Amino acid sequence: MESIPPRDEHRWLQRLVGDWTAETTCSMGPDLPVSVNKSRETVRAVGDYWVVIDTEGEMPDGAPFSMRVQLGYDPELGRFRGTWIGSMMPMLWVYDGELNETRTVLTLKARGPSFAGDGSVADYEDIIELTQSGERSFRSRVMMPDGTWNEFMRATYQRRD
Repeated sequence: MESIPPRDEHRWLQRLVGDWTAETTCSMGPDLPVSVNKSRETVRAVGDYWVVIDTEGEMPDGAPFSMRVQLGYDPELGRFRGTWIGSMMPMLWVYDGELNETRTVLTLKARGPSFAGDGSVADYEDIIELTQSGERSFRSRVMMPDGTWNEFMRATYQRRD
């Protein structure tokens, strides 16, 4: 296999590498209370092309959780690709994403179970934004049946290292 030099997109992902703390605000429905929780995250490089994100924290009900994200950039497809798993559900989420024009926001699209709980699926977006100062934010949103986006989670990250 021919070695391909890392691209700007690979270097963008490397900016995530490090140890982080997060404060997350989550609302799983209009009639449900907003919860705030804290988590710890470690992002490590897998060579020049991939990052693995491991997160541990506490659910709103106090139960512990862990999550893992694997992200890379596929030059052949011209797209970011990845997966997400979490201890709170048995589903493997598959990401397909792209950077915005200013190269500050990575939007990762996925399909998964809708909030309706009726077995239907919905479109989701997980959005990572990097600031000039090196901090970042994360937002999750789901497309509602009427075609509007509902943001149900927002996290702000600070470096620990």
